[in-house]
Amino acid sequence: MTDLPIPLAPERAKQLGAEFGLKGDEYDRVLAILGRTPSLTELGIFSVMWSEHCSYKSSRFWLKQLPTKAPWVIQGPGENAGVIDIGEGLAAVFKMESHNHPSFIEPYQGAATGVGGILRDVFTMGARPIANLNALRFGAPDAPRMKQIIDGVVRGIGGYGNCVGVPTVGGEVNFHPRYNGNPLVNAMTVGIARADSIFYAAASGVGNPVVYVGSKTGRDGIHGATMASAEFDANSEEKRPTVQVGDPFSEKLLIEACMELMATDAIVAIQDMGAAGLTSSSVEMAGKGDMGIELVLDNVPQRETGMSAYEMMLSESQERMLMILKPGREAVAEAIFHKWELDFAVIGHLTDTGRIVIRHKGQVEANIELAPLESQAPLYQRPWVPTPKLPVLEAASVADPVGLKAALLKLVACPDLCSRRWIWDQYDSMVGGQTAKRPGAADAAVVRVEDHKRALAMTTDCTPRYCLADPEEGGKQAVAEAWRNITAVGGLPLAITDNMNFGNPEKPEIMGQFAGAVMGIGAACTALDFPVVSGNVSLYNETEGRGILPTPAIGGVGVLEDVAQAVGLAMPEAGHALVLVGETRGWLGQSIWLREIAGREDGAPPPVDLLAERRNGDFVRGRILAGTVAACHDCADGGLLVTVAEMAMASGVGAKLEGQDDKGFWFGEDQGRYVLAVRDAPALLAAAAAAGVPARQIGVSGGGDLALPNGEAISVAELSAAHEATLPNLMRDGA
Repeated sequence: MTDLPIPLAPERAKQLGAEFGLKGDEYDRVLAILGRTPSLTELGIFSVMWSEHCSYKSSRFWLKQLPTKAPWVIQGPGENAGVIDIGEGLAAVFKMESHNHPSFIEPYQGAATGVGGILRDVFTMGARPIANLNALRFGAPDAPRMKQIIDGVVRGIGGYGNCVGVPTVGGEVNFHPRYNGNPLVNAMTVGIARADSIFYAAASGVGNPVVYVGSKTGRDGIHGATMASAEFDANSEEKRPTVQVGDPFSEKLLIEACMELMATDAIVAIQDMGAAGLTSSSVEMAGKGDMGIELVLDNVPQRETGMSAYEMMLSESQERMLMILKPGREAVAEAIFHKWELDFAVIGHLTDTGRIVIRHKGQVEANIELAPLESQAPLYQRPWVPTPKLPVLEAASVADPVGLKAALLKLVACPDLCSRRWIWDQYDSMVGGQTAKRPGAADAAVVRVEDHKRALAMTTDCTPRYCLADPEEGGKQAVAEAWRNITAVGGLPLAITDNMNFGNPEKPEIMGQFAGAVMGIGAACTALDFPVVSGNVSLYNETEGRGILPTPAIGGVGVLEDVAQAVGLAMPEAGHALVLVGETRGWLGQSIWLREIAGREDGAPPPVDLLAERRNGDFVRGRILAGTVAACHDCADGGLLVTVAEMAMASGVGAKLEGQDDKGFWFGEDQGRYVLAVRDAPALLAAAAAAGVPARQIGVSGGGDLALPNGEAISVAELSAAHEATLPNLMRDGA
């Protein structure tokens, strides 16, 4: 048996390399590493491992600048998911990842397998998943196929999460024409593990068995990672075969089997088969451990006949894991997986060669030195240009065509602010019985931790229109809003995961957006002690040369020592004072009011004062934990009046508002602000003054109307009817 594979013909290899996404100089590097022409399997391995999706070749330079450490960080970026200490010997394990391209091609399966993949990233670390969240961006509702995409994505997320038994507890949705040809589906999972029982991917132990577990391998998803690293064009519909097919019932069995095996001492290392499937899992495990690995693909469980080595190595079939076991523990592991009716196979062993060797039907199909796969992977410091600063838009310079009441009614019904009930009602947010604050009840979801009083607060946030106008301020704002949302329920924000969705990085203006967003995220994370512990980059989100809005989605996680202290946003009964915390300048640039009422999208976005964010948020959290706050809601899209309206619609209780009759005051999107409902306004205002925190009373709860300061009034019932009708009406004609 020869130790070298059969090479492709040189011209054919070069042609295929280009088709697989390798640039000319990258292909030349492959030849230099191998010292010969690659086989088909070797070419496939290089192309997926060096794809943008797997290698982060355009983003690694910038990502290294993000703050990733804190005393409570157990594991930062570089593993399947991030891990933070949440006290009492417990750890939170979490990550967010994109499944954008597959969800455009096949919305249901693209979204469903995105959920399945992020679940595996978390339970691979030894954590039991307790919550799913998502961040979705759709095009204009009337764009071609958009209703079909919305319907498929929402059903896919709900179908997978509901069946696997993990509650979907939070998320966000935006609509904009820039997502017409490239919707974004970002999925996040949070899990709980013992802090001293985290599992990692680094392989060790020469001779240790390499074990395949889970579902069988098919031909679905081949070159999915490559597809995710390229722009869409007019022929994107033809890429349907690269979308994986998920089975949530198998995933549930896989979770339970892995958890059971993790309770033994059998596992040395474990990795899920995500993007690039068996290739990435085997290469990364062996590479992280400075080992070699030899695989015999004849032993891989297959659901289709006649599969080649190339197909098996690049398949992205779902619900599969790769493990390194201790010698002699194979029988224990096999018994567990067979009990759960899952495949189990020893498909190889670790070596000390530092190489990956693939055998199939007696033939060597690949023989590659592992170190250069990483050390010589492309790393680009792409040219970039900063996004030009936009002028500040003075509120007084913009005419108010409709007044407060009519504007509020239109805003609460617009696609970006309307009720998401049509979406979250398709998700099971209560399965498992640990959800304390479900969708619509609070600024962040709150989920109890096992049988403890302790709970986790979690959210996803980003305002893409801010990021387009000023990527650095937009990056700051995305982190700050996640921090605010956790704070607004009483949680202490601990760490974030990010999902960096951008267009073609080979365009200097797009790379400038990415660089600016990273700088903003880094500044906010540093100022707020809110480090980045995991994440994902999704580039080339363009269709026929038209890129998405820059969308650095942030997933935040915080802790509550006592779940009973968590507060929601619902307006309490009559007699509670409404207090606005934070400074209001009336910033209308890039606001929802400006777009929906004035018909404009211009001006600089609101600046983020990170010192004020920290000061205001720490004050608000302290008051919540002191038990003096009945409800809290941060001011975000739509500004102050929309914030109060959302509080009212959550309970049906109205309020009488006071203050100037001014569009900037009521609809400006100034940052670092909260509305608190309290019994004792003088005590709160005195405490705020002592802490140097701007605060003022803006009204009092009660009645069934919102009584506006200009003498107009609108019933909460009328607001709610408009708020709730938009998505059902939009989707009524269906996908």
